[in-house]
Amino acid sequence: MSTPRLRHKALEDVLNRSPKFSDPPAQRISDYYGAHVFGEDAMRMFLTEEAYYAVRQAITHGSRIERRLADQVASGMKEWAATKGATHYTHWFQPLTGLSAEKHDAFFEPIAGGRSIERFDGSMLVQQEPDASSFPNGGIRNTFEARGYTAWDPSSPAFLIGRTLCIPTIFISYTGEALDYKMPLLRAIRAIDDAATAVCQYFDKEVTKVVTTLGWEQEYFLIDKALFYARPDIMMSGRALFGHIPAKGQQLEDHYFGSIPDRVRAFMRDFETEALMLGIPVKTRHNEVAPNQFECAPVFEELNLAVDHNVLLMDIMEKTAQKHDFRVLLHEKPYAGVNGSGKHNNWSLATNTGRNLLKPAKTPKENLQFLTFFVNTIAAIHAHADVLRASIASAGNDHRLGANEAPPAIISVFIGEHLSNLLDGLEKNIKGAMSPDRKTELKLDIGRIPPVMLDNTDRNRTSPFAFTGNKFEFRAVGSSANCAGPMTVLNTIVAEQLIRFKKEVDALIEKGAKKDEAILRVLRDLIVRSKAIRFEGNGYGDEWVKEAEGRGLSNLKDTPRALDVWGRKETKKLFSDMGVLSPVELEARHEIELHSYMLKIQIESRVAGDLAQNHIIPTAIAYQNRLIENVRGLRDVLSGEKAKVASATQIKLIEEMSERITNIKVLVDEMIEARRQANVIEDARDRAIAYCDKVRPYLERIRYNSDKLELLVDDELWPLPKMRELLFTR
Repeated sequence: MSTPRLRHKALEDVLNRSPKFSDPPAQRISDYYGAHVFGEDAMRMFLTEEAYYAVRQAITHGSRIERRLADQVASGMKEWAATKGATHYTHWFQPLTGLSAEKHDAFFEPIAGGRSIERFDGSMLVQQEPDASSFPNGGIRNTFEARGYTAWDPSSPAFLIGRTLCIPTIFISYTGEALDYKMPLLRAIRAIDDAATAVCQYFDKEVTKVVTTLGWEQEYFLIDKALFYARPDIMMSGRALFGHIPAKGQQLEDHYFGSIPDRVRAFMRDFETEALMLGIPVKTRHNEVAPNQFECAPVFEELNLAVDHNVLLMDIMEKTAQKHDFRVLLHEKPYAGVNGSGKHNNWSLATNTGRNLLKPAKTPKENLQFLTFFVNTIAAIHAHADVLRASIASAGNDHRLGANEAPPAIISVFIGEHLSNLLDGLEKNIKGAMSPDRKTELKLDIGRIPPVMLDNTDRNRTSPFAFTGNKFEFRAVGSSANCAGPMTVLNTIVAEQLIRFKKEVDALIEKGAKKDEAILRVLRDLIVRSKAIRFEGNGYGDEWVKEAEGRGLSNLKDTPRALDVWGRKETKKLFSDMGVLSPVELEARHEIELHSYMLKIQIESRVAGDLAQNHIIPTAIAYQNRLIENVRGLRDVLSGEKAKVASATQIKLIEEMSERITNIKVLVDEMIEARRQANVIEDARDRAIAYCDKVRPYLERIRYNSDKLELLVDDELWPLPKMRELLFTR
């Protein structure tokens, strides 16, 4: 329980902390980078040539690894892990909780005569049956149907955590449906590889593979563990449900890019060292805008590996923070009134020939290829904006979107003035019928495509999806999210659009159009059709809300309604046709996300009710009783008009406090009743909406009255660490 004594003891503990610097294993990062990864060098050393080649083929081409070769890989992997002191192994996977999961088994196996051997063969490497029946499944299987399988993903290398060999895997049901984030992501990666490679053939016959790249930026808050445990709301829900905004927040912007505090720097150095040894190429670190908010970012990687690395890094950060007497807050909006935390996903496409398809080139011909992928991406966002919005929907992100520099819930694309003018020029250059003369002019236009400059415009930080020179930055992803969710959606919709594009171009070519002419004609049509999604202005303004409505763009402000898109026939057809998610898998995810939303609001509601009734109201009454005793004392000492004048201020305080206490009690009781009514609703969507519309609003109303009491009650009595202490004590 949080008490005034606990609050002040927590503050005292924080002030007594000192940085815990530890030395990295070597002075140069290059000396230990990837030391805990069964990567290229380790495979060459511990695998036979045949096994090594099989793994490389699986990574590059998705080829199957024969059982006998899997045995060889398992043997080499075990020997490598043993040299690092490993005693156990686990299939590391990403269930639909948004976290990673693992069940450890020892290499040890007893044999006759009271002896034992170290055993790990191909069957153990390739597949396991971890049960894991309690993970969210959305009705795909019953709890009593225990079988769930994990299967090795060779494209993501095994790694060591402590003395455990971790093998990245997918997680599927007994009947083959995906129960994780990785399986749909791998399917979406394959879909965009096939679609993009086919389109690349128009420009370069040597392109045989297209990979998706991702560079994520992880924002987070740090809080001292003593303050964390003195705030039950933060401990249970990840965010401060109470607390008056302090006089100073982030308005001076003096924290942003400032000198990193020593304690924080020691923590950063430790988690970065661990990350680098695991092959996570973290390169950037800095203070973010809000007090006690920070960011780290790696070098771009292939998408599947980047997703694994982000999930792994979040786990490393949590564990390392506790060693430094910190706790990491990954909630999208842990504190009201200051910036929330996002996870910007920088997405691009690269060919096996080494070309970034979203990087402008020097020649008009190469820029035609750039424009092809650039325009098709915009067209995909326009056609499936609601699907992209659903991919970032969560209870935490609902607090962040549209507030303090976070992009709004309205999906739009920012491309900058130069590219906007370029697309407008291409659009206007062909209106009306295509005469023979016009066709000739169109053909010649290819030589007159204006140069596309890299980083020719400033970023628009209010845009959820912005082009930033050689990539698109999806800025609306929440800090606690698994990148696989939004990246699966983005890959799927772009792949679908590229397939449509190729069909239209091929149809024109069959009718006699030249290839470049056909490409430009289809691109111009896409530019016209997708123009509504392009927006260069201020996404925070009310004017944009009205303008977006006029453009026909959706504004799905809350999670339950944003998730409705998963139930649409056209969405099911999209993911089914692309081979990414079956209707059953999509329905399961819809139900899981609705249930997760409901549970998070339910937890916040319960914590808020507990704190209000067992911490805040008793504290306010205790202080109110002091004031009452003071008034009585004044009346005993003074008399008549003097007593009335002297006690007037205290009486006003008593009256205001009584009003606030009553308001809180009434609101808590009403919230509990609203929760009870919501809990009996059987339909998952209706129950989530009831929590959204009927329960959630009480949280802010209770907070408002509590925060007013915080300003009235003696600071020495207030039981919860205050916002100024949470934001500025470290």
